Amino acid sequence: MLNSKKNGSLWQLAMRKFIRSKTGIFSFLFILFCGCMAVFCYVIAPDNSNSANQMHLEIHSKPPFFSVLMLQIPSKSTEKESWFSVFMDGKKNIPTEIPIKSYQIKENQLEIVKYSDNLSKIIPISLFQNKNHLEKYIQQKTFWFGTDKYGRDLLSRLLIGARISFFIGFIAVFISLLIGIPMGAIAGYFGGKIDAFIMWIINITWSIPTLLLVIAITLALGKGFWQVFIAVGLTMWVEVARVVRGQVITTKQQQYVEAAKALGFSDFRIIFKHILPNILAPIIVISAANFAGAILIESGLSFLGIGAQPPTPSWGAMIKNHYNYIILGKPFLALIPGFAIMSLVMAFMLIGNTLRDALDVKG
Repeated sequence: MLNSKKNGSLWQLAMRKFIRSKTGIFSFLFILFCGCMAVFCYVIAPDNSNSANQMHLEIHSKPPFFSVLMLQIPSKSTEKESWFSVFMDGKKNIPTEIPIKSYQIKENQLEIVKYSDNLSKIIPISLFQNKNHLEKYIQQKTFWFGTDKYGRDLLSRLLIGARISFFIGFIAVFISLLIGIPMGAIAGYFGGKIDAFIMWIINITWSIPTLLLVIAITLALGKGFWQVFIAVGLTMWVEVARVVRGQVITTKQQQYVEAAKALGFSDFRIIFKHILPNILAPIIVISAANFAGAILIESGLSFLGIGAQPPTPSWGAMIKNHYNYIILGKPFLALIPGFAIMSLVMAFMLIGNTLRDALDVKG
């Protein structure tokens, strides 16, 4: 009894093993950091316009840490935007930005030299709200990750693209668990013809290449943001169902399950209140792996042009738009989003391996 209290429950022991793993803790902190960036992307992004879609063709494909003077002409729209709409979708009423090389203010007139053609141009003062302090509309803007081929801020689009990756991970895993757990539990618990029928469905779904199945579902549902999430989730449930089925077949032979049957508990209660809580460990591990798989599948779909549609930023679409720049001397345009995908997927795979070791009661 004293030894049991000292050691704690199996979940407490697993938590201690997880905390002792430097790889697991680092992966968890990195995922948490990326998750915070995904949630607050429009708050921290330098370009907080909707989808970070402010184009400056004059400064396209610039390297990281590129800096330029930017003239901001206020928007004429007087529509007020709520903080919630800005938090979710970014600003819609944004100033018009013009990259310039230099400027002069003479007799309340603003004369600029445009970055693109080195030609001078007079900007009407009537466009500005505060006509006596025109300097405040000219700022030095730095693009920390450079600009893409349309002159958009690469860092801002990378941050907003993180929201796509996290959303598809969570929604796809949720759908896979929602379908896979009941299907696998019913097949493993009842066996017989029910098990054979469910395994027939699983094997058919399993035999179809994942990417091909996702493309078919996406074309059936239509191209879009949520359609991709649903399509990916509908292809990942078979892995969950197979794992749950195997665990239920083993667990239903335990004595506490036989005792529950002897007490007259319903099959539904035995499955969802007695068996499933005891097989959460492998479900958690497969969920972490599926999260990484969902990110890779979405990136592949976006690369093929079936994922999130422009101008919505997606890491896979960013690679597609710039992969030919690798041989044109500007590889950072494709390598930066590629590294983002690689690091996030690796973090989920590492945390999945750490959870597998921590939840292994035999270890």
